[in-house]
Amino acid sequence: MNILDKIVADKRKEVELRKSLIPVSQLEASVLFERPGNSLAQALRDSKTGIIAEHKRRSPSKAVINHTLSVQDVATGYETAGVSGMSVLTDGKYFGGSLDDLLLARASTKFPLLRKEFIVDPYQLLEAKAYGADVILLIAAVLTRDEIKRLSETAKNLELDVLLEVHNAEELQKSIMPSLDMLGVNNRNLKTFEVSLETSKALSTQIPDEFVKVSESGISNVEAIKELKEFGFEGFLIGENFMKTDNPGASARDFIRKL
Repeated sequence: MNILDKIVADKRKEVELRKSLIPVSQLEASVLFERPGNSLAQALRDSKTGIIAEHKRRSPSKAVINHTLSVQDVATGYETAGVSGMSVLTDGKYFGGSLDDLLLARASTKFPLLRKEFIVDPYQLLEAKAYGADVILLIAAVLTRDEIKRLSETAKNLELDVLLEVHNAEELQKSIMPSLDMLGVNNRNLKTFEVSLETSKALSTQIPDEFVKVSESGISNVEAIKELKEFGFEGFLIGENFMKTDNPGASARDFIRKL
């Protein structure tokens, strides 16, 4: 069982527990549930830099990245720096995140927020909406085509943008459908954890132009972005590079200035 299978097995149990504790009616009654969405896809199209910065405390591949900073400080720092949007990890067991992180980021910023989570159930989309997300992530490696269709169409009905993440051509081919807004290529090999930008470049020609192309993982310098832009990428998810510093907002600002 690889790490992804393990995370998803745990996630299914966690979602069942959450469903038993918080009914759908309670999520739908949230103040934020009626809030109009703020499209990340549009923000990326309109942006010169296309940076999606991330809030991430730890990960299975890097034990601790940053445990000391408050989510509000990171979120306002990123927004001031001029990034296009922010990804908030909400998985507790493996990444040290929570839905409260999303809520705190939403309370302190206006820009698009992505709930970065292992989504396996429509219930998690209602949670995302209730806690202030504008965008959800679907991971092709853990979902069937039917699941991707059902989850992405449900997300669109909730006025949430959909970023679908793939790791290879096979995942990409099974996933292309009109209910997606952005197609993200994760440059990290899930079996070896090795990272290569060649993955994004190789898949770029297979992504239809109506989707915003996003490259994820392993982007740590301005040159990488300039290179990827030539392959049609408009969005760049940067997590550890900013989070491993004492002031992620300031490092994002310096990065954007260089860009």
